[in-house]
Amino acid sequence: MKFKLLSGLSLLFTLWPALAQTSIKPQSAYLLPHAEKSVLTDLVRVSADMLVAAGERGHILLSKDGKQWQQSPTPLQSNLNSVFFVNPSHGWAVGHDASIIASKDGGHTWQLQQFLPELDKPLFDVYFTDEQQGFAVGAYGLFYRTKDGGQSWQQQYHAELANADDQALLAELKDSDPEAYQAELGSVLPHINRVFATKDKLVMVGEAGFWAISADGGNSWQRQPEFYNGSLFSIAQSPKGTLFAVGLRGHAFRSSDQGQSWQQLSLSSPATLNSVVATDSHIWLFGNSGVIFQSRDDGQSFQLVPQTEGKAVLNGLVVGADLVLATEVGIKTVQQVVSQ
Repeated sequence: MKFKLLSGLSLLFTLWPALAQTSIKPQSAYLLPHAEKSVLTDLVRVSADMLVAAGERGHILLSKDGKQWQQSPTPLQSNLNSVFFVNPSHGWAVGHDASIIASKDGGHTWQLQQFLPELDKPLFDVYFTDEQQGFAVGAYGLFYRTKDGGQSWQQQYHAELANADDQALLAELKDSDPEAYQAELGSVLPHINRVFATKDKLVMVGEAGFWAISADGGNSWQRQPEFYNGSLFSIAQSPKGTLFAVGLRGHAFRSSDQGQSWQQLSLSSPATLNSVVATDSHIWLFGNSGVIFQSRDDGQSFQLVPQTEGKAVLNGLVVGADLVLATEVGIKTVQQVVSQ
C-alpha cells in the first residue's frame, strides 16, 4: 500500500527546488509534538500490531492501534513519498533528493542509505523481495537497485520502459553516440509512480498511461500498451485476481484478465485518485478532496463514502471497523465505515 505520485499534494513537493549542491548534508528531522497532523503521504501495516506512516520533512510515525502515534527519529528532512516493509523488522522509505532510509527494528530507528540532492529528482516508490534484494523508482525513470539490503545502491537505466519512438532513438544512439545515449536516457524515460506485486509478477505504473510488467523480480521489464493517456498513480490486485488502476481526474480502471483488457469504472467524482487498496472483502479508492470509494463486489460497483472534510487522502488502511487515513492534514480516522 503505497503513494508516490505527481498529483495533488505531492506535485507541490516535486516543484519545491532541491538544493543542487554536492556539499549539502542531510539534517535530522525535527521531532514535533503533533507530527501526526503534518502532511502524510503513505501508510502501511508492518505487523498485526504495528502501523507505519511517512510524510513531509522526513517524518516517520508509528502506531499500535491507529489512534496514538509516536514519531521516530530519522536522519533527514527530505519529504518521504513511500514506505515499505518486507517483514516486521526490515523496512525502507524513499523520497525527495533521491533519498533512501532503512530500518532494522520495525521503524523505531532509521539509517541513511542514500541522499543525492544534486540530482533534483524524487524517488516515488520502493520494493523488496527479501531483506537483501530490492529497488527504488521515481521521476524520469529513476531506478536504483540493491543486492545487499541497501548498503550500496546502483543506478540502472531500463531503456525498455521508454515508448516505441524513444526506444528506436535510443537504439540508434547506443552505438553511434554513447554519451548522447546516456543523456537521452535521463530525459525520455517516464515517471514511475508505483510498484505493486501481484500473485505472479511485478507491475509498475506512471505518467501518460505508462505501465510495465516484470516476471523476473524486476531485473527486466516489458512495457505494455496504454489503456489510458493520463497519469496512473496506483495499481492493486484483489484476492480474486482482478487488477485495479487509478489516476488523474477520477479515472479508474478494472481488468479481470490479468491486464489484457481494461474497463473504465464509472465514478461519481472527478477528483484525482491517489491510491487503490484491496482487502479480503473490499476495494478502496482514495483521492483528493477527501474522496473515498468502496466496493464489496470486487469492483463491479463503487459507493462514495461520506466525508465531512475535503482534504486529500493519500492512502489508507482498514483497522477493525475503521479506516485510518494518511492525508494532507495528517492522520484521520473514519469510524465504523467497514461493512461486512
